[in-house]
Amino acid sequence: MELGLIGLGKMGGNMAERLRRAGHKVVGFDFSADAVKRLNDAGSVGVSSLEDLVKNLQAPRAIWIMVPAGDPVDQTIAKLKPLMEKGDTFIDGGNSNYKDSQRRYAQLKPQGFEFVDVGTSGGIWGITEGYSMMVGGDVEVIDRLRPIFEALAPTKDTGWGRTGPTGAGHFVKMVHNGIEYGLMQAYAEGFSIMNSKHALELDLTQIANIWRHGSVVRSWLLDLTSDALKKNPTLEGLEPYVPDSGEGRWTVFEAIDLNVSAPVITESLIRRVRSREDDNFTDRMLSVMRHEFGGHAVKKT
Repeated sequence: MELGLIGLGKMGGNMAERLRRAGHKVVGFDFSADAVKRLNDAGSVGVSSLEDLVKNLQAPRAIWIMVPAGDPVDQTIAKLKPLMEKGDTFIDGGNSNYKDSQRRYAQLKPQGFEFVDVGTSGGIWGITEGYSMMVGGDVEVIDRLRPIFEALAPTKDTGWGRTGPTGAGHFVKMVHNGIEYGLMQAYAEGFSIMNSKHALELDLTQIANIWRHGSVVRSWLLDLTSDALKKNPTLEGLEPYVPDSGEGRWTVFEAIDLNVSAPVITESLIRRVRSREDDNFTDRMLSVMRHEFGGHAVKKT
């Protein structure tokens, strides 16, 4: 099967290679000439314009978009539409807001185009482990794209599926990433507690490896944590700055809209936001209040 792919970064490039190994034709576009060259060198077709991308695909075309969420997705679709034909399919494999996916479907469907949203997880490891894909869209369109999903997934029958109508794929991926925030925060706090217990001389790398086998808290995330600790046991040289890509926020907003209590995910998001405060006024306010009502000592710079 043929697939157009826009966005040849680490994840997009690995997806293209996994598809190529499965025998699918991949035509890829990226603004980076080096990324296009790597695709060509790997045996796929790399092009330097959207026009060439469309020309190299037979109708009905399927073009997978891997660009940042928001306006970049809308701009990409707007540039592609005049080049494409009715019956062609747009696939948004990035981390878009599910409401944007619903809007895009509602705009494209009456114009004769198909739209599928795919929440994609797997990162840089997907090329060897396969990708987890949460797919939203019309049943018949997803069935037509099945060979692509089967090639990218860990196996043909595992790691992917239609989660519902358009928007469902990105909605489920949003919640997936919110859960990920909570898991990461729990691991980080647990290891921080152990790191502070100096009297026991705990080896965090050893403990992470012990937990990886037989423990109820074992996970792929713990495997990756263990690898990271082996490389840098004290985390030397790392700034305590944690970004968030949006899905955690959207999960919290959705929980509030639905009147669903989600304190762990919410707090993990707040902790990430707090890590970026160069001048932490909140903690200084707490310190001065404690001093005022209880006479507690205040540390000064």
